[in-house]
Amino acid sequence: MFAELFLIKNEVWEMVLSNLFFLNIVLSIVIIFFQRRDPQAVWTWLLVLYFVPFLGFFLYLVIGQDLHKNRMFRTKEIEDELNSAIRKQEDIILRKKFEMKDAELSEFTDLVLYNLESSGAVYTDDNNVTIYTDGREKFDALLDEIAKAKEHIHIQYYIMRRDELFGSICDALVKKVEEGVEVRILYDSLGCRDIRGKDWRYLRSKGIRTAEFFPAALKKLHLRLNYRNHRKIVVVDGRVGFVGGFNIGNEYLGMAKKFGYWRDTHMKIEGSAVSALQLRFMMDWNYASKENLLKNEAYFKVTRPAERENTGIQIITSGPDSKRQNIRNNYLKLINKAKNNIYIQTPYFIPDGAIFDSIKIAALSGVDVKVMIPCKPDHPFVYWATYSYIGDLLDAGVKCYTYDNGFLHSKGITVDGMVSCYGTANMDIRSFKLNFEVNAVIYDSKTTKEFESIFLKDLRKCTQITPYVYGQRSLVIRFKEQFSRLLSPLM
Repeated sequence: MFAELFLIKNEVWEMVLSNLFFLNIVLSIVIIFFQRRDPQAVWTWLLVLYFVPFLGFFLYLVIGQDLHKNRMFRTKEIEDELNSAIRKQEDIILRKKFEMKDAELSEFTDLVLYNLESSGAVYTDDNNVTIYTDGREKFDALLDEIAKAKEHIHIQYYIMRRDELFGSICDALVKKVEEGVEVRILYDSLGCRDIRGKDWRYLRSKGIRTAEFFPAALKKLHLRLNYRNHRKIVVVDGRVGFVGGFNIGNEYLGMAKKFGYWRDTHMKIEGSAVSALQLRFMMDWNYASKENLLKNEAYFKVTRPAERENTGIQIITSGPDSKRQNIRNNYLKLINKAKNNIYIQTPYFIPDGAIFDSIKIAALSGVDVKVMIPCKPDHPFVYWATYSYIGDLLDAGVKCYTYDNGFLHSKGITVDGMVSCYGTANMDIRSFKLNFEVNAVIYDSKTTKEFESIFLKDLRKCTQITPYVYGQRSLVIRFKEQFSRLLSPLM
């Protein structure tokens, strides 16, 4: 009996191995001819399939699916109203009657138009922005706004840890539900894998509604490993919104020994731009929960701050379902428009060719370009791929720095002290193409100069990577860099 089972098992295994070559050929044909991928990514996948055929086939099934051009999120309930606002702004811009509060910002009108055309991002200029770079300050502000909630609280994070910070936020949310406030939590299945099923059941039993984005098959197997919802959005009563890099976990308070102090950037926004954050949350929520919130206009009541700073904002989003790489294209356009300086902070720097070349061209054209990355990795392959690009930047005159006071997770860019773009998107291929991201483009010299000031203050805690320092890398590090860079299209 056992001998027969053993023979059958061997026959099945031999059949799989004998057909693996043909499976690889079929998969290669699909990759090349039926999916519109970047040529660099195509060649990387073909190399993986060639050198590790069995593992490569499995990896493709898990992280190689192409979701591009799938329209996952629909806004048909408010499309007429939204399109009306977009067309109205487009018409004003095209008739040369669009004016910003600051006349010096008029040269960025074409970026406003691009965001309107490409992603329906309506420009508003009745906003206040508060910047947080410390986790304790950010979460104190968040808990304070939760305590003030009277109608609803919408929370969306990529990562939530099962620790004290998560517990304190949940306690505050349960209390608000008891007061009659609607509370919804949208979480990414992979990023929030630390939270147990019983924890979510407990929160639901208390009246908190939860939804899971791209849930794992059989609760363990993530078949869409490469496509994660990386957005971090909180909206309270449609009055105030939070967006930026901080997730929920003790490490973001600087309590993890591995990382030390956690340097990130988050924003609290008040004004009409909060409605754009609300819309983004609702579209993601509708997809994950099948509960359509867009029918309720009460969620989109605009509450303007009593003391307005008139900050111009467009909320831009991107993801594998987007027709265009909206956030990447904003970075590219901002870099190309720079005349004086470009300051970039990112934990992962794996740019595509256009972004990479535009940064080098800017530096070679006399623009002061500074790039700040972490001094330590949280994802080794990604870190060494990041470091591999530094040498080429140095050759072009870009000034590069590693942040030494803990871990740098801040994600954004400032240009000429006039316009800034901060949010959840790293300057890497994954954020440009694969993850669902959200950024705020801020057209305001006061806010942008505040970002600049923070950047320059961070420089005091950095080490500059000079050509000499970069040239002293060991052979082991050089190998790590080259190997990681080879895999960078898959990261």
